[in-house]
Amino acid sequence: MDTVSLRLRSIIFLAFLFAFSQVQANQSSAQSTLLIVGDSLSAAYGVQTDEAWVALLRARLDSEGLEQWEVVNASISGETTDGGLRRLPRLLKQNNPDVVVIELGGNDGLRGFPPQVIENNLARMIEQVREAGAQPLLVGMQIPPNYGERYTQAFAGIFPKLARQYDTALVEFFLAGIYDQDGMMQDDGIHPTAEAQSQLLANIWPQLESLLK
Repeated sequence: MDTVSLRLRSIIFLAFLFAFSQVQANQSSAQSTLLIVGDSLSAAYGVQTDEAWVALLRARLDSEGLEQWEVVNASISGETTDGGLRRLPRLLKQNNPDVVVIELGGNDGLRGFPPQVIENNLARMIEQVREAGAQPLLVGMQIPPNYGERYTQAFAGIFPKLARQYDTALVEFFLAGIYDQDGMMQDDGIHPTAEAQSQLLANIWPQLESLLK
């Protein structure tokens, strides 16, 4: 084989290697986005940011081989379903998420907002997430019994009702195993302590994992 042919073959081979490496690089750099739209329970209220369940989630993703997932935490302390609904279109456009955690409603309930209003806001958020091509995860809440049995039952029923209606993944009660345990709630009786953050993650992880994988 002459020198020209050998050189040509070497050039073709090197070009192939370069193209293959570019494909591999693009695949490895591909990112998926998890957007969290929540209130103080997800905004690290009263705890250090690196102790909060969202920070623990980042470590859990890495340990589970899900490093391609980028976590965007758009949670705000005091947020309501109305505020979340107003912010959601911009958040969806900016982040183009694949999965959206909707962790809202607690502040609405504590302020005595009508259950139908809360339900309508959450329903619209689910619809907008689906319209954006993402999968929603609805996080259920309950409120203290001193609001009256009728209201507390109506409020708690919002989340499973929406999950059935929209066939949406649901965390039944975000504060399960926390709200009635010593040392797991801050002095205000509303917000989990740093010690409770791992339980928050444990409560949400089974449903979240199925969406991420």
